[in-house]
Amino acid sequence: MDTFISHSPVETESLGEVWGRAAEPGLVIGLTGGLGAGKTQLVKGIARGLGVMSRLHSPTFTLVNEYNGGRLKLFHLDLYRLESQVQILSAGLEDYLKPDGIAVIEWAERWIVETPNVNDKTNFPFRYRSVQIKVFGETERQITYEDFGA
Repeated sequence: MDTFISHSPVETESLGEVWGRAAEPGLVIGLTGGLGAGKTQLVKGIARGLGVMSRLHSPTFTLVNEYNGGRLKLFHLDLYRLESQVQILSAGLEDYLKPDGIAVIEWAERWIVETPNVNDKTNFPFRYRSVQIKVFGETERQITYEDFGA
């Protein structure tokens, strides 16, 4: 598990940019953190690292925004409005766990509830980066992340 302390939205975006540059097809990134924690800022950086030139918007009301034009497709999901796994499964979002590109899921804890066992790839059959963002001040954030899966 790694931890990054961000002192500004620019630093949060910079971390995301590093991740976007290194991302490989099929990666799923699950973001958890309260409202205003910086989840969308991190996704903006990931998009920039992928070379996506489109302006990124949080998909709170559409559930999923797809961005092309970068070296990989970016699927940006926001589960804030969905309250149960039944609603999420009814929305037909399972394909985003095996994206043709990468998928970033805000409010991932509403869907992916158990921390996967790193040593058991059958327990977690896709590449997954679990990210928790904690607010420590007006602009300071603790971003903790760990990779799991195939």
